[in-house]
Amino acid sequence: MPKIKTHTGAKKRFKLTKSGKIKHGSINRRHFNNGHGYTAKRRRQLRKADYVDSTKAAQIKRLLPYN
Repeated sequence: MPKIKTHTGAKKRFKLTKSGKIKHGSINRRHFNNGHGYTAKRRRQLRKADYVDSTKAAQIKRLLPYN
């Protein structure tokens, strides 16, 4: 069998944890978040990484076969 290629977009965006969860950076924090309607609390919370929902986890794991 040939090797499966890793999806390069997915490998830049997702990391697998030891327990098998998939971690990703928070969404909605690219631009216009310095005082434009975002409270300081919201901006602080968006710094933290988030985990992928269980309904999408299997789909993303297929894109990252060797992790």
